Amino acid sequence: MPNRSRDWFNQTLRDLEQAEDSRRAERHEWACFAAQQSAEKAVKALHLYLGQEAWGHAIARLLQELPATLPVPQELVEKGRFLDNFYIPSHYPNGHPEGAPFEHYGSLQSEEAIRYAHKILEFVRSQIA
Repeated sequence: MPNRSRDWFNQTLRDLEQAEDSRRAERHEWACFAAQQSAEKAVKALHLYLGQEAWGHAIARLLQELPATLPVPQELVEKGRFLDNFYIPSHYPNGHPEGAPFEHYGSLQSEEAIRYAHKILEFVRSQIA
């Protein structure tokens, strides 16, 4: 079976572009979700690059499941935890006690989400370069 890590990483870059486009359009809920998706796919690309399967959507856990020979800074895991909060509530109306998702996200969240996704992508890129 061919290694599809490059395909996953290329989609990561496109997802991050979508996050940035959504932020500029003030669709902060979508910016947060796309940033989360970008980081998730980046870590999955790294797992594939290393010949491993990766399941689930929790970026922090996916980072922690990388081989011990590839030390992941705890700060990066924390950034993954931050992004994990955007997987469901950023696009499902029942993800918050009340209000539509767009009412819960603003420029502060989308800026931070994109910044953290960039950090995770940089880490992955350094490992698969």
